[in-house]
Amino acid sequence: MCDYSLERQTNRAAVTGESLVTTAFPGSTTLGFAAAGRLDVAVCLKPGTELAFADAVAFTGLFRFLLRARAQDCRTARFRHVNEANPLLHHDALEFGSGEVVLLTHLRPGQQAVVIQLPAVTSALVRA
Repeated sequence: MCDYSLERQTNRAAVTGESLVTTAFPGSTTLGFAAAGRLDVAVCLKPGTELAFADAVAFTGLFRFLLRARAQDCRTARFRHVNEANPLLHHDALEFGSGEVVLLTHLRPGQQAVVIQLPAVTSALVRA
C-alpha cells in the first residue's frame, strides 16, 4: 500500500472522498500522499484507487534538480504498482488517462487530489 521507503512513517489507508496532498515526508527522500491538515501521516493507496487532482499534475523526471517540471493535463489518475521485480526501486505510481505512468516520488509537493474511488473488494466464496 505504501512504498517501502515509507514503512517507518506513520500511515493509514485512504478513504473515498477525502482530500489528499502530495507531501515530502521528514526523514525520507520519498514523496507520497498525506491527508490535508495531517501532513505527518502517509495515506496509503491500494492499486486501482482513482484520484481527481484540483489542477494539472506537475512532476519531474529521475533527477529533480536537473529537469524542469512537466505537467499532465489529465487530472484523473489510477494508482498502480510498477517495478515490482526490483525491491530497490520505487513501486508507487499513477497512471493517467493518456497512458503515461508517473512515480509518486516524482510529483511536486503541495498538489491536491480527492480519492474518487477505491478498488472493488473481492472476497473468495467458500462452499460448504
